[in-house]
Amino acid sequence: MLTKEQKKQQIEESKDIIKNNKFLVFIDFTKTGVEDLKKLRRILRESGAKLKVIKKRLLNIAFKDGGFDFDHSKFESQVGTVFSSSDIQDIASSVYKFSNETKNKEFKILGGYDLSAKNFLDAEFVNMLGQLPSREILLSQLVGTLSIPIRMFMYALQERSKKVVQ
Repeated sequence: MLTKEQKKQQIEESKDIIKNNKFLVFIDFTKTGVEDLKKLRRILRESGAKLKVIKKRLLNIAFKDGGFDFDHSKFESQVGTVFSSSDIQDIASSVYKFSNETKNKEFKILGGYDLSAKNFLDAEFVNMLGQLPSREILLSQLVGTLSIPIRMFMYALQERSKKVVQ
């Protein structure tokens, strides 16, 4: 059991983390082993995110003190919070990949929160973001799609020039 001083310290730490980040992703880590959580923390650290387990009640206090209207009480299970100052797509994809790789089928994404827009993102939306390919892959697919008509036009000109020469 935490003392009153420890709880105050966690609330202050949570406020600082909330102020310095853009996006939050909430996960249910029920029946997830310590080794799996260490692996998830390592994966998140590589993408610039951080996983913290803070009591829901204390996190609610930190949210209210920070001026955010969000209540964690609708989450009935154990809640871990992933904090990130980078793009939500990066975090969502890391957590989504981990949830598919883990042996624990109870591990799931509960939702997310956009701190800049003060919007709650439901679990379906965060899972959908996690399934998308990375930004670089999407851009390369776009360039490939845009270059196909140009290639076809160049091929048609090349074939036409062969007929004219003969």
